[in-house]
Amino acid sequence: MQERMTETFELDWLKRWAAYSPKGVAVRCADSNRSFTYRELFDRSNALAGKLRATYGVQKGDRVAILALNEPETIFLFFALQRLGAMLVPVNFRFAPREIDHVLRDSEPKLFVHQEAFAETVARLERKPAQCLPFEGNSGLAALIFADAPARPLPVAGDPDSPVMILYTSGTTGLPKGALVTNKMLFWNSVNTGLRLNITSGDSAVIFHPLFHTSGWNVLTTPFFHHGARIIMLKKFDPARVLELCEQEGATILFGVPTMMDRMARTEEFHRVKLSKVRYAVVGGEPMPVDLITTWADKGIPVRQGFGLTEFGPNCFSLNEEDGIRKKGSIGFPNFYVDAKILDTATGAELTQPNQVGELCLRGPACTSGYWRNEAATADAIRDGWFHTGDLVRRDDEGYYYVVGRRKEMYISGGENVYPAEVEAYLRSFKKVREVAVIGVVDATWGETGRCFYSSEDGAPIAEADLRTFCQGGLAKYKVPKSFVHLPELPKGDSGKILKRALPVA
Repeated sequence: MQERMTETFELDWLKRWAAYSPKGVAVRCADSNRSFTYRELFDRSNALAGKLRATYGVQKGDRVAILALNEPETIFLFFALQRLGAMLVPVNFRFAPREIDHVLRDSEPKLFVHQEAFAETVARLERKPAQCLPFEGNSGLAALIFADAPARPLPVAGDPDSPVMILYTSGTTGLPKGALVTNKMLFWNSVNTGLRLNITSGDSAVIFHPLFHTSGWNVLTTPFFHHGARIIMLKKFDPARVLELCEQEGATILFGVPTMMDRMARTEEFHRVKLSKVRYAVVGGEPMPVDLITTWADKGIPVRQGFGLTEFGPNCFSLNEEDGIRKKGSIGFPNFYVDAKILDTATGAELTQPNQVGELCLRGPACTSGYWRNEAATADAIRDGWFHTGDLVRRDDEGYYYVVGRRKEMYISGGENVYPAEVEAYLRSFKKVREVAVIGVVDATWGETGRCFYSSEDGAPIAEADLRTFCQGGLAKYKVPKSFVHLPELPKGDSGKILKRALPVA
């Protein structure tokens, strides 16, 4: 596929939209009630680029790390660095100092920007970069952004293959790895997203996912900038506030993971707001329960299930909203410029028959160029032009894809492969279960057995006998969890997905 793609495409999106729609709002910050047009975003990011180059010596190939909540200034910084051919390194503000130290040592930023809110965390770092820039104050990032713009805009120093961002993965199997995001990757992710979601310059969306995560940057934000649309920023997820803003701002697309969609549906505002302009909700991260799909559909908002990952897009698959119930649990089809195949995990041979389970591999121009300074991880993930996701999937007889689980999450009980995602999907249909996660634990008889962690609708434990009987009615015996553990709420990661490594397994 990649040989058919042209490498000559426009990198300076802001320059185009500053001419096409100079008064069109690009970013509105709901917390500070500030709005910025495409003309202002272009002029001020260009001014910032000049200041960063002149004052801090930032040039092509350099990295600039930022530790901050969702703020418009981070958007300005991203486009300024893209103009210089440098890379933005968003730092997870939920990281402990030890984890931030790893990111800074690994990326070696030329400049480190941080908000005053994280001063205590920064003070505990072992080795801060030589050059630090405060976020606030007369000499801070915001002040640089609103300095006088240069008389002539700086040309974009990068090319399609130039990295513009390093996004550090969650580190479920070790220290976080830095996935490289290139100009080409952003462009083709936007093309794929626009073709499947029908994005236009008239669209708007509330962005509450953190900007250290690909969900905050690349599910809707960068595709919206490419299409001249409008984003409304929030510092953090507040279910009632998100619904209020969608109503007030006339949002046309809503994006969230199932946990967030569930929390919004449980608010009083959900029953009060009309959300008449929302065309559909895009949901990713994990399958959305059918009853929750129905709850939103009854409000007139169809759900489009999706699938993606930091290293590829991230918008890789999409399920049309009309198939949400009929193909419950499916992620749909690969997006327009994405090739997919399923490989046998034992032999590496391609699986072509319906409902065979294997590892999902992807190919296309929205793929990462690799991991920052990690040749071994890059070589392991990208082989013969295909990105090996580590996700186990199946494809039904109509060509619809289903995520069965993570390759590393699969466990073997009595010689049989068990895929936790399948068991979790079944347990979610039990009417009293709210959230569920299944993991494999060591068992003296069977090698491994399943342990189910769940939260309930009313907050009270469910009789284990009832859960076991329910599982026995729809699952093979070896798939039925051996134990069930009630928690008030399951731990969540930064994107809102259930965090299995934080479950109390001891």
